[in-house]
Formats: sequence, C-alpha cells, structure tokens
Amino acid sequence: MSCPSGKMAQPCPVLLVFLGFPLLVNAAWQFPKETNITRVTSTYFPPTVEFAMHTFNQQSKDEYAYRLVRILSSWEEKVDFPTVFSMKLQLGRTICRKFEESIHICPFQYSSDRNNTITCYFTVSTFPWTTAFKLLNQSCLE
Repeated sequence: MSCPSGKMAQPCPVLLVFLGFPLLVNAAWQFPKETNITRVTSTYFPPTVEFAMHTFNQQSKDEYAYRLVRILSSWEEKVDFPTVFSMKLQLGRTICRKFEESIHICPFQYSSDRNNTITCYFTVSTFPWTTAFKLLNQSCLE
C-alpha cells in the first residue's frame, strides 16, 4: 500500500505505524549499564511487552493508566512451543485515565506523597504468526 500522490504534506498512516512504534518504545527500552541483563532481541518481544502493559492497565483497579518506564530484565524461556517471554518491568503512573487513547505519550505523575512507580514481573506466551498472546504470570511490587 502506498501513499496517494499529491498528498506529500500528510504522512502516510501505514508508514507511521511501521516507523512510529520504535520511536515510542525507544526511551524505555534502554537497559541500565551497570547491570548484567539478558537482552531479548526477538522481533516478537516488543508486541509481547505491549500486550503485558495493556493487560496490566485493563486489570488494574486504578483509574489512571500506567506505562513503561524501563525494562529491568527480560529473557526468552527455553520451551519448544509457544514462544514464552519473561520480563521485569518498571511501570509509571500517568496523568491520563486508563481508557484514553494516547497513553503511550501521556506524562508521568510526580508526587511527593505517593510512589508512582511499580515493578512487575510478567510471563507471556505468544504465537507471533497469529498475534495471539496469553498472560501466564503477573506479580507486582509497589
């Protein structure tokens, strides 16, 4: 699918989908330099993280959305089928309600009387060729 000719001022939506996703997650996907972390390099890992975040926000009783601050650690489980990823994520509470559309760009909440970050461990199985995911485990520490 290509962009219609004569409309060069407006970006092609399909191109934005492919080019925009890495820009959205780039800042949060930086690993701390002082830790020894197994880095997952699979192309199936970013959608799996997105699924874990979406599921967390849907199940959360908090009215505000959380988004990814940083990936603390991640690894691919040694199983034959399906692909299973485990990850430890630092999540930050945003100023947006969890059913708003632009959660991925919503600013984090900052408060002196409340800790607005959570560390969660997720295990997710994925069938990448069908974009099917299943949350196997989730545990969080405030």
